[in-house]
Amino acid sequence: IDSGKVEAVVIATPHYSHTTVGIRAIKAGLHVLVEKPISVQKSDAELLIAAHRGSKRVFAAMFNQRTDPSYQKLRSLVVGGALGEIRRVQWTVTNWFRPNVYYASGGWRATWAGEGGGVLLNQSPHNLDLFSWIFGQPIRVHGHCTFGRYHAIEVEDDVTAYFELENGAHATFITSTGEAPGTNRIEAAGDNGRVVLENGVLTFERNTVPASVFSRRTRLPFSKPELRTRTWRFKDAGPQHIGVLRNFARAIARGEEPVARGPEGIHSVELANAILMSTWTGKPVDLPINGAAYARLLRTRIRASRNTARRG
Repeated sequence: IDSGKVEAVVIATPHYSHTTVGIRAIKAGLHVLVEKPISVQKSDAELLIAAHRGSKRVFAAMFNQRTDPSYQKLRSLVVGGALGEIRRVQWTVTNWFRPNVYYASGGWRATWAGEGGGVLLNQSPHNLDLFSWIFGQPIRVHGHCTFGRYHAIEVEDDVTAYFELENGAHATFITSTGEAPGTNRIEAAGDNGRVVLENGVLTFERNTVPASVFSRRTRLPFSKPELRTRTWRFKDAGPQHIGVLRNFARAIARGEEPVARGPEGIHSVELANAILMSTWTGKPVDLPINGAAYARLLRTRIRASRNTARRG
């Protein structure tokens, strides 16, 4: 960072230092690409984002799954309005299986002091980012986490969360690192039909008449709209990390829009924090969360953490 020999850095260090190293690199005038999560907690993410404010250097986040054409297509159907107003979302993403040896590979892993969380802070930031990117940030979260259910770890490895969206729709989000073979399936229902994404296949069952319109007009008590079905099959998951790295280089050299701007990384951090906060307090949590309140709850876990290299 201080060598004067580089123009850009990729930060792929243990989670807490994403904030401190990121701020140092930004203040040194470098272009910065930060691995997920951009920070462990909302208050740290705000510090990182504030450090970049006013800078003309590129600040990007490594959300490589945004390059997956299946998620891009799903987003186009939702954001573009083809699905209509969202009514329900269910996402089960339990194919993040990790064996015990994974957690034993580094003393910082799976500890509050070293990693700051489990599946929500390590594997599922990708999915939480995609959820916010596709469906919008929830306004309320009910979280239920189990800590060390499948592994001898102190952080969460099994999660079920309930999200309330701004328009009143609801969503469930389930993730785990202890289930094999696991599932990755999204089902989203809207006024215009339903989409299902699983195993690289996206199916859109589209109502010929929006459900709300049909419900008002029909005189047949057990009728429902006719459907037209369209299916897309995707041969691969896109360029992923390589695609983000090339995009980062083009953003620096040519001004290309980053796949994910750094400040967008706060959304997945806040969602993860909210799920944990709800679990710890036993209450639903409204977004935006109080970052200072979450930091206090996390500090109590850090003080009891078995990681010897504790964060100050």
